[in-house]
Amino acid sequence: MAKIEDKVDLYDDRGNVLAKDVPITALSPLKNPAIKKIISLTVRTAAVDLAGLEKKIATGALGGRGMLIRGIGRDLPIVDKAEEIRKEVEDMLRVEPGDDTRVDLMAGGKRMLIETPTARILSDYSVGLTAPCAALTHAIIDVCDVDMWDAATVKAAVWGMYPQNPDPAEGGCAVKMLVDVPMKNEGMGYVLRNIPVNHLAATVRKRALQGAALTMILEKAAQWEMGNAIGPFERGHLLDLAYEGLNANNLLYNLIKENGKSGTLADVVYSLVEKAKADGLLKEKKKMPSGFIVYDTDDMQLWNAYAAAGMLAAVCVNCAAMRAGQPVPSNIMYFNELLEHETGMPGVDYGMAQGTSVSSSFFSHSIYGGGGPGVFYGNHIVTRHAKGQFIPCFCAAMCIDADTMYFIPARTSALYGEVLGAIPEFAEPMKAVAEGAKEIM
Repeated sequence: MAKIEDKVDLYDDRGNVLAKDVPITALSPLKNPAIKKIISLTVRTAAVDLAGLEKKIATGALGGRGMLIRGIGRDLPIVDKAEEIRKEVEDMLRVEPGDDTRVDLMAGGKRMLIETPTARILSDYSVGLTAPCAALTHAIIDVCDVDMWDAATVKAAVWGMYPQNPDPAEGGCAVKMLVDVPMKNEGMGYVLRNIPVNHLAATVRKRALQGAALTMILEKAAQWEMGNAIGPFERGHLLDLAYEGLNANNLLYNLIKENGKSGTLADVVYSLVEKAKADGLLKEKKKMPSGFIVYDTDDMQLWNAYAAAGMLAAVCVNCAAMRAGQPVPSNIMYFNELLEHETGMPGVDYGMAQGTSVSSSFFSHSIYGGGGPGVFYGNHIVTRHAKGQFIPCFCAAMCIDADTMYFIPARTSALYGEVLGAIPEFAEPMKAVAEGAKEIM
């Protein structure tokens, strides 16, 4: 198999250069230290609303929405004794002195960040949830001097309705993670795709290109775990990640800047085609009697990466024009439609992105329309088909959205932004990946 020799310059979301002449192999989830850390933190980092937990125990609101057990409420000083609880949780989770265990308090003891040590993950990432739940339960019982009769109430408040309901969100679990439980994954390798868009938008504090970058890092890393990025396909996934996710050669930024003031979807298509022609990527195949030019390329994988960057740029331009995230499925659909008609070349992911946009439009707009773009994820039955290029557009759209939707990041995912947004690799993924690439170049 031919060696991957492509190099790119990486830019941030403001068009500033971060690293030059970066081999795209240095962006691989298997090699880049920042991406590996992001993935590690994703499956072992949890957030806890201690103030909310204290209120649940005081009111008997245990086990998720609509569950209220009267007469069992207890006033426990969880927030007042947050530092003692934090120390005990950390001591119980730590495996070896100096390992990567981390337990921090935020917001005056009202929030807690927990990073389960890597050593505890033997074969299943679920320990990123179960170990903090167990440690937090024991710590509250010990520090707040809870007797044997009320210990079960503390356990129910922390764990929620597990195991009767294994869904932590529905069951009212107090420990929140980005990833979902294994039984909710669509198939093999879907762990990193099973994260709602709003969680990621909140984590990057609603910055569109940073949100798209973080989302695409996770979506593309999943492609390696799914077996899609093997052999000759690996280069294509690396190029997609570089151009759409990490603003390679400033293409994404320039497309948005060029069309941001008065551009439309079609204007972004025209800009992308002209750029591809100028770079020698697109070449004229034949001219029809009507004057229509059919194009071709010698590098279909690079074309796909250019198209993916153009798709995200088009979403940013159109969604920003109306300050709303709702049009993202139709943006994806018609950008690809226009691109195919303009060039005779395939759209993003060789047609899969356009096809996926049809079904996601149905689920978010049509007779089924029960959820907006923010509650979608790459693990969803209607979004799983495109291989990593699709969901970053949804995240960017919800970052741009001016709270016009019912399901907005502040409503569904505020805790993630407050706690996980404090982690540098999550807050600034483009910078982190560029620095990681420089370490191994």
